[in-house]
Amino acid sequence: MTLKFLGIIPNTPTDESPTIWLHEETGDLLVQSYKATEDEVKQCQEVGSIPGHSTDVPDHETIIRLPAVMLKYIPRPDDETGETARAATSA
Repeated sequence: MTLKFLGIIPNTPTDESPTIWLHEETGDLLVQSYKATEDEVKQCQEVGSIPGHSTDVPDHETIIRLPAVMLKYIPRPDDETGETARAATSA
């Protein structure tokens, strides 16, 4: 597996560091962030997603809260050069 660091919230304490990495082979994102609160999970389940789809969160999944400031680190499909990811890591 080849991972590329994309970004971290600037000025966070050493024990609170929401971070994003890119799996370069699959294009998947790996995200370290805050766990959603029980209330946030409950709200997600109430809102649901598509008709007929379970709102339960399986044991192998979780709901995280991604701070808005982290969105700048997410690569965009229209960015074929990878410039967004490089610019984000130098921000």
